[in-house]
Amino acid sequence: MLSVTRKQAHRPSQIFVRTFLSPPTRGKQSLVILGSGWGGYEVLRGVDKKNWNVTIISPNTYFNFTPLLASAAVGTLEFRCTVEPVRRYTPKVSYYQAWCDNIDFKHKTLTCVAATPPVSFGASSPATPQPFSIKYDKLVIAVGAYRQTFGIPGVKEHAHFLKDVKDARRIRTRILECLEQANQPDMTDAERRKLLNFCVVGGGPTGVEFAAELHDLLHTEIAQQHPELAKMARINLYDVADSILGTFDRSLVRYTENTLRRDGINLHLRHHVEKVEKGKLFIKEVGEVPFGLLVWSTGLAPNPLIEAITELKKRDTTNRVLTDGYLNALNVDGTPNPDVWAIGDAASIESDPLPATAQVANQKAKYVTKTLNKLPTLTHSHEDEEVSKDTHVDEPFQFRNRGSLAYIGGWRAIYDRSKATGDGENTFMNKESGRVAWLLWRSAYFTQTLSWRNKILVPTYWFLNWIFGRDLTRF
Repeated sequence: MLSVTRKQAHRPSQIFVRTFLSPPTRGKQSLVILGSGWGGYEVLRGVDKKNWNVTIISPNTYFNFTPLLASAAVGTLEFRCTVEPVRRYTPKVSYYQAWCDNIDFKHKTLTCVAATPPVSFGASSPATPQPFSIKYDKLVIAVGAYRQTFGIPGVKEHAHFLKDVKDARRIRTRILECLEQANQPDMTDAERRKLLNFCVVGGGPTGVEFAAELHDLLHTEIAQQHPELAKMARINLYDVADSILGTFDRSLVRYTENTLRRDGINLHLRHHVEKVEKGKLFIKEVGEVPFGLLVWSTGLAPNPLIEAITELKKRDTTNRVLTDGYLNALNVDGTPNPDVWAIGDAASIESDPLPATAQVANQKAKYVTKTLNKLPTLTHSHEDEEVSKDTHVDEPFQFRNRGSLAYIGGWRAIYDRSKATGDGENTFMNKESGRVAWLLWRSAYFTQTLSWRNKILVPTYWFLNWIFGRDLTRF
């Protein structure tokens, strides 16, 4: 999911805040959505725009379909296949490309700063973007989380992450750059091996899927176009745990580990990264490890906006905003705020903490959308009208685990539905691996793509790359 705040060090020094809000349509309350990820974008899609003045605030003009980012990073899919535009819903919806830096819950006001560079018209123009304020009647906080680095020196400066389409673009550029550098005639074989040592830190689904996609690239197009370089390339996956894919069934984990090792992907478990320097990874157990590309995928860190909020109750271990069963954010005294919902990676239900996954965020967003569409449609007067206290649907939110999928390379995947829950039905397929699971993986992500445009583009690029191979052009 996407964040909508930036680091505190980047805030402008000016105190003046300008009000910048288009006049509301008469008879409607204002709904502000923070974030355009799995939570925020789903609310944007489903909320009834006829009954709400909807404003969305996000530093990105798009929604990331994150399960396909690993494929885009190696050229299996093009980058446009992994995004959906926020502005598809304008002008019915107001959209500001901005960070939210502060929330005044008492006065229902957001302080935001543009995520675009400031426009300069001369010496008198401000050097930094000026803050502006947004009023809300109802607020959905879906700002997501940041990348977790555990404070390890050098990670932010020298590692690549894989949470955004821009990350996938940078990784793809770096892979091709390593190949072209290694292909230069003045390079020694030792230098080539260093450049072609691709390291992944983190054994979760993102790290495993990227390693698998990179393996496919190395053993197809790169093996055909750079056969000598392909023989020198290595993929190393590091994790501090005893095994990879900790949330999956143990039998599927063993199958995956054996498959990856047979494919030549080196798994280094119970390994601890101490620091990262340019082209060097320092591992406590083995020492210095040179690399050409380092992909960091070790989990989530709290969003700075969530860290800065003091009016809401938060979970001590993860610093996520706590909500009640109806997904209303809890005040510090434990009472729910009927005008604020918190969903996605930034929030957690107090009585039933759920994992920070896209599936959870998406289901929470659908629940909040149902609640919003049930609320009274006429705006209230602060002087002579009272807001309805019935601000949620009849039943509290209940997560229905539909299972987990992960691609492991070579047209193989794993599918785990052993912990899945539904509407009381008996599942006929709890666990699957290999080619059948790969078909499930592809069909699931094809059907989950949101727009008809991408429902056409995704299988088209799968088919084209199967026939003609991936494009290794660097531009």
